[in-house]
Amino acid sequence: MIKKLYRNGTIITMEESLYAKAILTCDGIIKKVYYEEDPLPMKEDGIEIIDLHGHTLLPAFIDCHSHFSGYASSLLQVDLTEAVSFSDITQMITRFMKRNHVSPGEWVLCRGYDHNNLKERIHPTLALLDKVAPKNPILLQHQSGHMGVLNSLALKQLDITTETKSPEGGVIGVKDGKLTGYLEENAFVSYSKKVPFGSKEDIFYALKEAQNIYASHGITTAQEGFVVEELAGILEYLMQSNTLTIDLIGYLDIKERDALWNRFSPYIKKYHNHLKIGGYKTFLDGSAQGRTAWMLTPYEGTPEYLGYPILSDEELKQLIQIALKDDMQLLVHCNGDAATNQYINQYRSAKEELNSTNDIRPVMIHAQLLRRDQLEEVKRLSMIPSFFVAHVYYWGDTHIENFGYERASQISPANSALQKGILFTFHQDAPVIEPNMLETIWCAVNRITKKDVLIGEDERISPLEALKAVTIHGAYQYFEEDRKGSLKEGKLADLVVLSRNPLAVPVEEIKDIKVLETIKEGKTIYRNTDDKISTD
Repeated sequence: MIKKLYRNGTIITMEESLYAKAILTCDGIIKKVYYEEDPLPMKEDGIEIIDLHGHTLLPAFIDCHSHFSGYASSLLQVDLTEAVSFSDITQMITRFMKRNHVSPGEWVLCRGYDHNNLKERIHPTLALLDKVAPKNPILLQHQSGHMGVLNSLALKQLDITTETKSPEGGVIGVKDGKLTGYLEENAFVSYSKKVPFGSKEDIFYALKEAQNIYASHGITTAQEGFVVEELAGILEYLMQSNTLTIDLIGYLDIKERDALWNRFSPYIKKYHNHLKIGGYKTFLDGSAQGRTAWMLTPYEGTPEYLGYPILSDEELKQLIQIALKDDMQLLVHCNGDAATNQYINQYRSAKEELNSTNDIRPVMIHAQLLRRDQLEEVKRLSMIPSFFVAHVYYWGDTHIENFGYERASQISPANSALQKGILFTFHQDAPVIEPNMLETIWCAVNRITKKDVLIGEDERISPLEALKAVTIHGAYQYFEEDRKGSLKEGKLADLVVLSRNPLAVPVEEIKDIKVLETIKEGKTIYRNTDDKISTD
């Protein structure tokens, strides 16, 4: 029996009694929470005293939407997130190929470019990629994950020609009768799945490194946000090898429901070696910054263009009915207000047709342009918006260009949801951005863009409400509120130690707080080597 008493710091419980004096854990479970009036146990055999040295202890962070294996894969790719020109892209790819001794014919995968940040203000061209890697198939993934560019050799290997028809809900770029190399939405997603990930050794190394990075951000529960057949082997390896030290919750591609259900049936709604299947996932539209999100009102500068849907109303309703009949949670990607409208209407219609009373806690992923006048129905249907609130910082300036200042100011309407009594969560959609929870909290509280523009001042929320979105509300989203999300007797000892109290520092400094230690079920899985936490 391993007992640990954490004391001598700021302890935030996320319960009604917000601050505690100490907590006692026993074999990975919170045994007792001590408040100011409670006497602490004396040091005795079997109790390890953990001195927090004035640092802050709170429930570990819960990642409410990301792509864990996708983040792992990104660690093996050329990182283009800092590129600001075609010249930068050329240099970064060339440097990567030389450093890694890439052989002719070997795929070169790149991630994170954003045409909005490039001097040229357009996507990289086929000619550019053919020049930088004439003997290698190459794929560049946009930072949104919804589009990308391939060179001629990659197009040839994937058997994409000018005769290849664009799939419904996607675009294969053709101009003047020639392929441009650009793929969008369903076209990009379907063809990128055919690109080899890399060697097993590289993938397994990357998975372990990804887990360490998530833990370094204080996360003990992460998400595999879209489980397709191509990922099944990776997840099975994670289960069988006991590699996972954090909990990982997978969401099956609902269109592959039958095959994947049979493969993962022992793990439906229950953990095995830290992995469980939590429900289903599907997509309704694309990316707001990529101008593929489905809107009710046109984008700025393009009077007729609204983006476009991925599913018809009937297709979506049928998928929702599958989730309701299976009593499985459904995560639906919605960015534009037309997409959020479609999800709301078809979820209501599906429940009414089935006369279903199942509460599957449906999640609206991203909900970027969810309108304030849609919130009442979101509440009535018990939907959970999971806001990608860091969009305010990363793409707020682009949203102003795409939607105008007024509409851009209403993205991620967290405070409006709060005022309606709607429970919401936050996420980072890694690998789109790093799974940095403290940065996300900072974004929600400050709502400042990269160009230091304040957008949506009335949608700012307090640090406490932002913390709830990545702790106790995240636990609720996963149907795990009885085991995670707060410091309460009987819950798991999933804890994070921070250098400073996010509820007490100046709000502009929240993103500078450091994660000192991450604890999963009583065991340290990450420790900052500079911390001063000690045991007596």
